Amino acid sequence: MSKYAINEGLLQQIETLQLMVENPLSGMFGGNHQSKNFGSSCEFADYRDYIPGDDITKIDWRAYARFDHLYLKQFLDERQVHTRIYIDASRSMDYGKGYKAEKALEIAALFAYLSIVQMDKVSIYYIKDNLVHEVVTNMVGKENYYSNIGKLNDITFDGDIKMSEAILPTTVGYADGMSIIISDFLTDNGYFEAIDYLVNKKRDVFCIQILSKDELRPMVRGKVHFYDSEVSSLEYKKDVQKDIIKAYHEALNYITNGLKDFLAARNGLYMQCESDVSITKLFLDYFVNMGVLK
Repeated sequence: MSKYAINEGLLQQIETLQLMVENPLSGMFGGNHQSKNFGSSCEFADYRDYIPGDDITKIDWRAYARFDHLYLKQFLDERQVHTRIYIDASRSMDYGKGYKAEKALEIAALFAYLSIVQMDKVSIYYIKDNLVHEVVTNMVGKENYYSNIGKLNDITFDGDIKMSEAILPTTVGYADGMSIIISDFLTDNGYFEAIDYLVNKKRDVFCIQILSKDELRPMVRGKVHFYDSEVSSLEYKKDVQKDIIKAYHEALNYITNGLKDFLAARNGLYMQCESDVSITKLFLDYFVNMGVLK
């Protein structure tokens, strides 16, 4: 796998985009996301009757002159949310000349940058076997971003993944932002419990499934010797003909549609992308069109 390099030109292009967070926010003050609570931002939300002891600077004196009644202006609260990004670092993500792994790092780096631009906190993790490993946590500000984002290149893609076993014991925060999971989701070890855990914590969940061209449109035919990319002891010998290819597509559709439907039932987001698609097209076209970015 080649190393991820920061594309500063692309960062400038996407800087005006905004990462959408739907849930009511309970994060710290200081970000650019509006919660459903009232606070001290500059955007007017509503009026309420003045109560003795309220801040008199928020009284609308024009309304008083018109209605002879004291009304207090209320403004939307602005909160700093916490974007948490999880990267599947199993060996299967290195399949297909490493393009899947490279794309995962690119996507993680750009979503982290978008959150930083919005003055939010970012934590990036990778999942391997049944553990979540920290890459960088509580990252805030562009200087911190540029100093730490290169740590993505230290991730090695090997071994297995047990996503639910890894995520369930971790602290993920309650209703304070988006959890982004980047994986091929081609595992027998399950991930539905992990998604439910994040949803129950009132976090916005976005799953990005990265698949290689060969996984989406396999071209192999004839007698082939296969090796499991995550469990090296498993191997298969098959005479690949049309019936095998058909069964493969049915199995792949079962997996992807199951993940998509599972997320939709929980107001989560799902996107499948091919590892060969350019990162520019993903962010300036696909993610914008699906409403994740605006």
